[in-house]
Order: sequence, then C-alpha cells, then structure tokens
Amino acid sequence: MIKIRNKASKMSEKNVFVYEQESQSDRLARKSKETPVFPIAIAGCVAAVAYGAYKFKSRGQMSPSVFLMQLRVGAQGIAVGTLTIGLAYTMIQNILHDSKSEQ
Repeated sequence: MIKIRNKASKMSEKNVFVYEQESQSDRLARKSKETPVFPIAIAGCVAAVAYGAYKFKSRGQMSPSVFLMQLRVGAQGIAVGTLTIGLAYTMIQNILHDSKSEQ
C-alpha cells in the first residue's frame, strides 16, 4: 500500500506528494489502530495453530491432511468470528452514539 503525505511548499501553495512503501510492521500498526479487534483475531488464530501443533501427535488414526484441514477451518473460524463480534460492537456503539446525539 502506498501512503501519501502532503507537504506544503514555502514558496507556493502547491502540494507535493511523497510516496513511501508501507512495511509489514507499519501496516500491522495501522490496522491495529483502525480496528482494535484485529490483534485479538490474530492472537486467536495463532492460539488455534499452537493448540493444533500440540495435539498433532495424539490425532489417532486421522490422516495428517484431514487434521490440518480441520485445524485451518477452526483457526479461520476463530479469526472471522472475532472480527464479526468486533464489527457488531462497533456498529452498536455508532448507533447508540448517534441516538444519544439526536436527543
């Protein structure tokens, strides 16, 4: 993603655009500020993967591909569920804030 910063020149009123590449850590920091639930979703996904890695040896007769597919679905479900709850919470807060400001 490209960030655009406006720099006003002292000599004129023209805006100068500086294009910078956004690093992965910058992007993660920006997403965390925009959506505070995002790091929680990532942590839930990492926790599901860690649990799967711990349980991999005791999977019994289940084939590794089936086990990993179920693990992937579980980790995605945790991440999507967390983001959905965060979105619902944000929407409710916005609706309550708008109804309080109208009164």
